[in-house]
Amino acid sequence: MKRFLVFFMLLIAMGLMGCGRSAAVVAQPTEADAVAELSFSFTRQSGTASNQFAVWVEDAQGRYVKTLYATRFTADGGWKRRETSIPLWVNRSGLADMTKPEIDGLTGATPGTGTLVYRWDGTNSRNTTVPTGDYVIFLEGTLRGANQVIYRSVIRPGQGPATPEVTVEYIGSPPGNERSMISAVMVRTLQ
Repeated sequence: MKRFLVFFMLLIAMGLMGCGRSAAVVAQPTEADAVAELSFSFTRQSGTASNQFAVWVEDAQGRYVKTLYATRFTADGGWKRRETSIPLWVNRSGLADMTKPEIDGLTGATPGTGTLVYRWDGTNSRNTTVPTGDYVIFLEGTLRGANQVIYRSVIRPGQGPATPEVTVEYIGSPPGNERSMISAVMVRTLQ
């Protein structure tokens, strides 16, 4: 009985401290409510100055529409200490002018290794439905230091299910093992 009580108290303490919980998850639309999704394989890298990424949408003219996810370190001010941490997203999103609640609404802890999926519901950062047209979904990652990767795909919500081409651009000269941080990127329009 005494062992059971100690074990039970330990479980309660772990729950209160957050041990054993998964990383915070940014609220996402269900697949039925989404107009597009981006998925990829994420392999968490060891060391510092890596593992940062953001997923966002812009219109065809390059105007920011909405962030689907950004790693908390960068969004919470890490971009000021490490200017090479997902700099394209930091610039395009207007992060410097966002309020703390706005930032909290689009960030989460850096996830563990695995397949990640981020969906877009066809709304802008004010949750207003955007007009029909072409949009670009981006995935930017900081591989290590100044080494970056940017994936982009033109999506056409409202034209039915499709799997549009995804292009990739590497900035800097990351070694092969860093390039594995983000791989198997796929974009699908769902409606």
